[in-house]
Amino acid sequence: MHIEDLVEGNLKGIGPKKAESLQTLGITTILDLLTYYPFRYEDISEKSIFELGDGEKTTLKGTVIAEPSVQYYGKRNKLIFRILVEGAVVIVSFFNQAYLKKNIETGQDIAVYGKWDAKRKSLTGMKILGSIQKGEEFAPIYHVNKSVKQNELVKFIKEAFDKGYGVLIPENLPKVLREKYRLVDRKKAIYDMHFPENNQAHDQAKRRLKFEEFFYFQMRIQGLRKQEKSTSNGKTILYDVQRLKDFTHHLPFELTGAQQRVTNEIARDMRSSEHMLRLLQGDVGSGKTVIAAIAMYAASTAGFQSALMVPTEILAQQHLESLNDLFDPLEIHTALLTGSTKAKERRQILSELANGELDILVGTHALIQEGVDFRNLGLVITDEQHRFGVNQRKILREKGQNPDVLFMTATPIPRTLAITAFGEMDVSIIDEMPAGRIPIETRWVRHQQLPTVLDGVKAELEKGHQAYVISPLIEESEAMDLKNATDLAEELKVHYGESIHIALLHGKMKNQEKEEIMQAFKDHHYDILVSTTVIEVGVNVPNATVMVIMDADRFGLAQLHQLRGRVGRGSQKSYAILVANPKTEHGKERMKIMTETNNGFILSEKDLELRGAGEVFGTRQSGVPNFLVADLVADFNILEVARMEAANIWQEEKWWENPAYQELAEDYANGVTGQSFD
Repeated sequence: MHIEDLVEGNLKGIGPKKAESLQTLGITTILDLLTYYPFRYEDISEKSIFELGDGEKTTLKGTVIAEPSVQYYGKRNKLIFRILVEGAVVIVSFFNQAYLKKNIETGQDIAVYGKWDAKRKSLTGMKILGSIQKGEEFAPIYHVNKSVKQNELVKFIKEAFDKGYGVLIPENLPKVLREKYRLVDRKKAIYDMHFPENNQAHDQAKRRLKFEEFFYFQMRIQGLRKQEKSTSNGKTILYDVQRLKDFTHHLPFELTGAQQRVTNEIARDMRSSEHMLRLLQGDVGSGKTVIAAIAMYAASTAGFQSALMVPTEILAQQHLESLNDLFDPLEIHTALLTGSTKAKERRQILSELANGELDILVGTHALIQEGVDFRNLGLVITDEQHRFGVNQRKILREKGQNPDVLFMTATPIPRTLAITAFGEMDVSIIDEMPAGRIPIETRWVRHQQLPTVLDGVKAELEKGHQAYVISPLIEESEAMDLKNATDLAEELKVHYGESIHIALLHGKMKNQEKEEIMQAFKDHHYDILVSTTVIEVGVNVPNATVMVIMDADRFGLAQLHQLRGRVGRGSQKSYAILVANPKTEHGKERMKIMTETNNGFILSEKDLELRGAGEVFGTRQSGVPNFLVADLVADFNILEVARMEAANIWQEEKWWENPAYQELAEDYANGVTGQSFD
């Protein structure tokens, strides 16, 4: 008997068809079945009928005092019987479950779970429990489908334990950790997730399994960190210290204290023989581009090339312009490579790249295409790196011999996610805004106040400024009653007349068309740009002072913050207007939070609390797993402890040879955690 055996044929009632149905739930082995945890529990504890509220779910225990009867209404039926509870007669009804009649006999003691009708003193039955076992207070509820019913799943899980499969569940946490944190063993934890004796047993089971999930993930992350930081893999970039000092001294502005601190951290990594793998976080407008410029200039003084990969052509062009402004009049050879680069120009760029004439190549995912070969790639920078898949980032790094890597993001990542998804990286944070930057004033208005908003926009346009108006949709959707960009642009043209020039921008346009519209807006050929979230990242128009976001409650806090960051980039007071009639409390809360703070890190933490890691960050792309029991927000303390313990273990040379970690070493040798050792 093996716990890995297929479910089919091992348990009563599971033939080929039922095994196929279980597979739709992701259950293919006995172990899958035992670790298919409930997503919630229903309180089935017994309560007095004299204390019950109308509509309250409860369990009533009594004696059947009359033969059950079934009433038929066409294809429907109702099973009715009476039980004596606390000296009172209670009518119990089950709809369309006439087959239960054979299980009910006069004089029988029975426990029924259902919904109480206070007016009729009756119970609409949901489940017959037979009799409540001592300590049984709640019933597990599982995600099921049409092919697998709740009672079937509970029966299969119970039979698997009764047949002794639970005894075969292997322990995977070292004894030293189980004793240190008083964690129950794995067999008991898994059993108590389904059939706990009491609340305390259930709580201890969840505590153990949460730690296990976090710990195993952190073991993989810390293993990657050690591998990445290996001195044998590093590239020592001995840049010219004096030239770098001269470069920073002649910048057209003074670096903030935070920028200086981050620059020193990156410079220290580059000179080190260890491989640099650093995440640079900075709020919108905090000055990450100049940090990238300093790092790339440092690499060029040591004879190394740099690559800067960004998610959009607009952002790539903007970065190149910013870099050229900063490098002028220095002899730094830069180029731009995107999907729109003409064939002749592309051949020229690739030739200069291969022979070492090109110092810095800026581009989109075109940088990772075949034929893009660097002569001596020393530094790779990806901006808004979470928009690229893990494989895309890896391909770019493989263009050189383990180049130093710097990831940049203007999307503040909550510390909770940073130590989970990016635990193998060092993190630098620019937590200070450049001097003189005027905070953006954010207001939340209802749709019926839109005319007043449009009057305010016109007042800004009359001062010679420009405005963005954002819509969540490109074209009209029958499914959602939202303002779409196409109709919105037409409505604004009618509202303002011919004196106000309005452009439309959205993601379905060809890249060249988007570039032309964006450039025309930057050159002030248009007063208002109606757009979808395509302008969320990388658009820099200092003359734009108003950002109107329609149906703002459709966006997450991080996205709203990114959009808001498109204004306030000049010396003029700027405004973000959120137009929304949120229908949920969460929607109202998001609007309120946006008006209270401009701090992206505070917003990111709130976003994580309100929406969860999957929605905020895209767990599939970021590498954050979908934990079965643990919760990144609620269980952050457990996550911190798991990270600390995993890091301590990886500090020990060949820890897998230590008998204290035998259970863990066996899983690691088999690649259970996604990585193995030599």
